[in-house]
Amino acid sequence: FRSLGLDRIPGDGLTAAATPGALDAWRLLLERFGTRTLAEVVAPARALAERGFPMYPSLRRLLEIAGDRIAAEWPTTADVWLPAKAVGERVRNPALASLLASMAEAERASGGGREAGIRAARDAFYRGEPAEWIEAFLETPVRDASGAAHAGLLTAADLDAYEGAVETPVSASYRSVTVWKCPPWSQGPVMLQQLRLLEGFDLAAMGHNSAEALHTWIECAKLAFADREASYGDPAHVDVPLDELLSDGYSERRRALVDADRASLELRPGLGRLPEGWPLLAEDEDTQALSPAGLPRAEPEALLGATGRGDTTHCDAVDRWGNLASCTPSGGWLQSSPTVPQLGFPVGTRGQMFVLDPAHPNALAPGKRPRTTLTPSLAQLPDGRRIAFGTPGGDQQDQWSLHFLLNLVDFGFEDLQAAIDAPTVHSEHWPESFYPRLANPGLVDAETRIEEGVLAELERRGHRVRRSGAWRHGRVMAASYRPDDGLCEAAASPRSVVAYAIALP
Repeated sequence: FRSLGLDRIPGDGLTAAATPGALDAWRLLLERFGTRTLAEVVAPARALAERGFPMYPSLRRLLEIAGDRIAAEWPTTADVWLPAKAVGERVRNPALASLLASMAEAERASGGGREAGIRAARDAFYRGEPAEWIEAFLETPVRDASGAAHAGLLTAADLDAYEGAVETPVSASYRSVTVWKCPPWSQGPVMLQQLRLLEGFDLAAMGHNSAEALHTWIECAKLAFADREASYGDPAHVDVPLDELLSDGYSERRRALVDADRASLELRPGLGRLPEGWPLLAEDEDTQALSPAGLPRAEPEALLGATGRGDTTHCDAVDRWGNLASCTPSGGWLQSSPTVPQLGFPVGTRGQMFVLDPAHPNALAPGKRPRTTLTPSLAQLPDGRRIAFGTPGGDQQDQWSLHFLLNLVDFGFEDLQAAIDAPTVHSEHWPESFYPRLANPGLVDAETRIEEGVLAELERRGHRVRRSGAWRHGRVMAASYRPDDGLCEAAASPRSVVAYAIALP
């Protein structure tokens, strides 16, 4: 990247493609914790790809925005998606249907038991023709956010060598609630750090969405996210001092930095150091929407706005036995990278989340995972209720999800839906994880259902408040299980045009 004159990894195109891990994660879940075959599990997706699904408004809007670039530069994507269908018209993806069918056939032909068949289907992707198709496709350079054309780095050998693993989650307690998050190859522990800091404040006494409570949380978030920027990375490659970051003593020292009456405009990690040359500051809000080459940044939620969100997906599931799953897959955005024709979908672009400072914990290195924003959550409440929850939204994920949890724990919300629906704010104070990695010191984005007097008081304390729409923030979803009576519940945010709570017999 340095030899190409790049100081950051472009957020679109081919260079940011990392080895896809989602499929192997599904394989592990199904193999170790499931009961069905892969063919049974993928049958609904295969049917949708083969027979079609109705075009929906946000996808149509995305294609309207990105259509000119797709038509001009990405013919393989245009073959699948253009001309854009009208809302309600049927959209098919025969290449994806064929891929799923070939994996199901590999499972059937394996001749072994359920687990052996699932493994054979997995190997058909990672060690078969699909891996070769990906390598061949990435050899042809395409223009990216740097303004120049670059080829990808991902090879069939990378896919062949990849092997997913079951890891021990990171956990912390907060007012008798236990929360589990992914390790620091994700931003997951930043929620736990926020909780450890907030435990020293009486949020309930401050009042829900009061200026005092919001200010306190925002200032704690700034400290936690500064540590994310300085210390997080793939723990298989670097030592991340999580024990210290989550310790009582460290949390107490950091908590003392919170000024009750004044917003900090500094980025203050307590350990480690920021990447070389950071933070990069946004000059104005327009720079938040465009890359230096005038191309959209990689996180579609930030690009498309309320009428055209199309970013990360989140899914929670609970069954009658009390098993819960929280998943936040992301990366194959059709407006960020061209479609691999034989697969029907693009490669991901999460490699952009590495930094090119070799001494930093999140430095680019072979076989290493980028420190992503993807951050599903599990929690157990004092009454025994277990909850799986999360949201799309890049750097805002562990802000919007935290609001939901605090509503349940500190502010007396009993109902999952009410806790999701309540208005929120988020901070953009620290560098975001997506190209071009800009920070907006002191900026707070607020839903306008929060009282104007509260927002004015935040401004008096030094926050730069941007007033968004009334229903703007997040697409938090949640599913819960009550062990005392076996009741399963689910809720989905009305802020998204494609979010559902579904019960199956």
